Amino acid sequence: MGAIRNLDATGLPLLFARIIVGFTFLYYGAQKISDPIAFLKSIEAYNMLPAEPSWIINGVAVILPWIEVLCAGALLSGIQLRAAALWTTGLLAVFTPAIYLLGVSLVGTKPEFQSLCDVIADCGCGSGAVPVCPKLATNCGLLLLSLWALLSRSTRFRGGLIPGVG
Repeated sequence: MGAIRNLDATGLPLLFARIIVGFTFLYYGAQKISDPIAFLKSIEAYNMLPAEPSWIINGVAVILPWIEVLCAGALLSGIQLRAAALWTTGLLAVFTPAIYLLGVSLVGTKPEFQSLCDVIADCGCGSGAVPVCPKLATNCGLLLLSLWALLSRSTRFRGGLIPGVG
């Protein structure tokens, strides 16, 4: 445990987590904002939200990408860092099992989908159709980095990534 504390005290894991999670959420959020109809269709594929009243699913399709971009900006600037890390951790804690369940539901639906790692699906993250297993691994890594940003006690690199900003 002492080695982890010493590593955390350097601030480098926090900086790394902020950069990786921040730019990932910025990219995915921007992709969703640029094509809200495609994102709406992706959300519908999960069958997690009610189709009626339609304002619920439409509202999520419009608001969620902006939340992602806002969290990315906060992570990268250091402004409201813990709040942003809490949001990204919560979102990833929902997205990751949802991707798993989507993949499981598609196993056997096509001849090439014999196992979970054979499934290629549009996860709704903004990257188009991707293999499910690597996407799950990526999300787990992002979840760990987001948790690090949330729980880090380091006081180094808490502000903006550019000295004097944030």
